[in-house]
Amino acid sequence: MSKKFNWRKKTAIFIGRFQPFHNGHKQLFLKAVKKNNQVAILVMDSHKINNKNPYEFKYVKKKILENLSKYKNKFIIIKIPVVSEVVYGRKVGYKINRINLPEKIEKISATKIRKNNL
Repeated sequence: MSKKFNWRKKTAIFIGRFQPFHNGHKQLFLKAVKKNNQVAILVMDSHKINNKNPYEFKYVKKKILENLSKYKNKFIIIKIPVVSEVVYGRKVGYKINRINLPEKIEKISATKIRKNNL
C-alpha cells in the first residue's frame, strides 16, 4: 500500500507561476520536501496576463508532474489566482522561509528558458 498525501500533516507551501517549471523550482521543492516531508505546490493561474506567462495551468501541472514523478505522494498541485500579496496574522504557527540555493541554480531564468522554447 503506497502512502498518499496526508492533508492532516504539516506541509510546506510553494507558490509560483512556474512559467515554465525548471530545475531551480525542482531544487526548491527538494529542499522543502526534505524538511517538511510533503509540499503543496500552489500554481498561480497567470496564463496570458502578460508576455511572461505563456503557459496554461494544464501545461504547467503536466510539467511539474513529469519533473517530480519520483515524489508523487509527497506533493499536491493546486491552482490559485494571481497572488499580489501574502498576509498573515500574529504567531499563526508557521514560518515564512527563503531557501537559498547555490548561485548556479539561483541564476536559472525562466525568461531565458521561455525565449529558447517559444
